[in-house]
Amino acid sequence: MPHSTYSRQWPDGFIWGSATAAAQIEGAGHEGGKEDSVWDHFARIPGAIAKGENLEQAVDHYHRMPEDVRLMKELGLDSYRFSTSWARVRPGDRAANPEGLDFYSRLVDELLEAGILPWLTLYHWDLPQALEEKGGWANRDTAYRFVEYANDVYDVLGDRVQHWTTFNEPFCSSLLGYGSGVHAPGRQEPRAAIAAVHHQHLAHGLAVNALRERGAQNLGITLNLSNSIPRDPADPVDLDAARRFDSLQNRIFLDPILLGSYPQDTLVDLAPFGLPELILPGDLEVISAPLEFLGVNHYHDDLISGHADHEGGDGHSGGAERVAASPWIGSEDIAFPSRGLPRTAMDWEVNPDGLRKLLVRLGEEYPGLPPLYITENGAAYDDTVEPDGSVQDTERTGFILDHIAAVGEALDQGADVRGYFVWSLLDNFEWSWGYGKRFGIVRVDYGTFERTVKASGHAYARLIAAAKQHARALPGSRSA
Repeated sequence: MPHSTYSRQWPDGFIWGSATAAAQIEGAGHEGGKEDSVWDHFARIPGAIAKGENLEQAVDHYHRMPEDVRLMKELGLDSYRFSTSWARVRPGDRAANPEGLDFYSRLVDELLEAGILPWLTLYHWDLPQALEEKGGWANRDTAYRFVEYANDVYDVLGDRVQHWTTFNEPFCSSLLGYGSGVHAPGRQEPRAAIAAVHHQHLAHGLAVNALRERGAQNLGITLNLSNSIPRDPADPVDLDAARRFDSLQNRIFLDPILLGSYPQDTLVDLAPFGLPELILPGDLEVISAPLEFLGVNHYHDDLISGHADHEGGDGHSGGAERVAASPWIGSEDIAFPSRGLPRTAMDWEVNPDGLRKLLVRLGEEYPGLPPLYITENGAAYDDTVEPDGSVQDTERTGFILDHIAAVGEALDQGADVRGYFVWSLLDNFEWSWGYGKRFGIVRVDYGTFERTVKASGHAYARLIAAAKQHARALPGSRSA
């Protein structure tokens, strides 16, 4: 029976897309002038990446880019969200690299020729290793180096790219990279992690202002957001644990960017780790520069308990990366108990209604909220290639369609959502998991790099076609 989402009428101009990240797909790790990013360096640390895998070839998008754009066109994508690699554009953080910039220029031309809107992200975690050796994001100066990099990209692509995202998921590149150490650069330094949060905020605001002065009109940031749900709403211990986790997962990012202030409880919690001293006069005015959109990445909820010692095992339902609320605010007593829901291969709970709740919550708590785009949503499962070569990924198909239905329900409740980007176009390098977790709607054979559209990709293409058909049928629509 067809999924109900196929018959839904979506707002005029709603964007359907897919997303990737440079470090995860490009390969050509040291070709075309590119030098080490923090992830290239991190991958050489024994035990940092599952099976000792690295990014050197990834899925060879650098050499197969035209083929990948043809796949996007076949799927009917309106837009492609990609990132530029800082380590390719400014290798060693020296001068701009014409060969690296030319790759992205050719990509943009291919997309435009295919009728696909380029949606560019400037930072998806690949800081040049040379900058990390000067302190990385714990060093305030890195924020100013980011603006130089952003200007280099705009010099070449500003005539054709309309949508500019400064950062993807600063939660990961700050708290996971400098606090828990499960992401590059692998540091476990609470004060550095908090400094990284603030300096990435500053870099975001400085870049927004710099690009706007140069004529960019569609500027935003992408945050990975989750519902932090107390296991027992009547238990003050669980309530406080949920508050603290929500502070680090959501509000430490949303509030400075959208409201121009850090939450008061966050300032108190993080005072021992230097957050108040990091905020210099004028910083918050820069950080809260107006935006045209907010990207929302969402994969799962977090059920929170403050009774870790009562949960059994480690008390976590989402793996080590969920423990980013490191010991600096007492997260050793935070647990993520199971609710008995289905799980993905990442051990993340599947709860589409959590996305609806999140989108509605954002509109309720942030009155000046810019339009929302779901910039990542998807799932890893253990795919099986059938004898005929097809990939019948039923679980992923259901995950995507059910979450898109949840977006529709949020729209019905007043959420201003204007697009959806599935993660990911291609199977790829899944950070510390190496190549062991597949998120793609297109399968990649890691031996030959052959691409095969999975059943989930075909289902997504049918949904896009159906959405456009219904749009044409709506009186007054741009497609009518």
